[in-house]
Amino acid sequence: MISTVLWDVDGTLLDFHVAERAAIRALFSEFELGECTDAMLARYAAINDSFWQRLERNELSKEQILVGRFEQFFGEYGLDVRLAPAFNEKYQLRLGDTIVYRDDSLSIVKSLRGRVKQYVVSNGTVAAQTKKLASSKLGAWMDGVFLSEELGVEKPNTGFFEKVFAAIRPVDLSAVLIVGDSLTSDIQGGMNAGVRTCWYNPDKAPVPEGYRVDYVISDLHELSRCLEAAERDP
Repeated sequence: MISTVLWDVDGTLLDFHVAERAAIRALFSEFELGECTDAMLARYAAINDSFWQRLERNELSKEQILVGRFEQFFGEYGLDVRLAPAFNEKYQLRLGDTIVYRDDSLSIVKSLRGRVKQYVVSNGTVAAQTKKLASSKLGAWMDGVFLSEELGVEKPNTGFFEKVFAAIRPVDLSAVLIVGDSLTSDIQGGMNAGVRTCWYNPDKAPVPEGYRVDYVISDLHELSRCLEAAERDP
């Protein structure tokens, strides 16, 4: 059975891309950078993903990816790259201005309270995630919040999960389930940590080779079915 659920936030409990687009457009206006088109937002999203993947591979530090993604983005569109640090600083807080739940996630988290222990495990910054979890009220229903910036190590590294488990011990790894949308961060992280994995896959993409995915769901409401199935597991 499952007694502990580790929740990813961005792209799982909350719609990150809606918040991302709203934050960037608001800051383009604040910094007087002109119009931020849909094509520009799509390009930024691709740059951002590539930088986070480099973080997960330990190729860059958190500070390098946070500022570096905007430096590349601004450079490609002829904007002043010197604005990147200030833009990023304000961006972290702006991300918490737009809250869009995935699949009524707040009600789902509430419904699991008392049935399982629930913890946030996120690579998002402290500034961004603290505001999001407060604004969304998701934080109030969690048994704890673990952010890589505070732990000093990122998902999917084993060290991230070792610090989580040290804080919530005693913990039976066979009774832990991580739920997330990222194969490279959440699912790989769960594999590295030796816990069960649940891939939140709303696009219903096939599971790539090389990943051990115990459960695949396209809607967070399906998590209850996974927990019931786990209760029947030997």
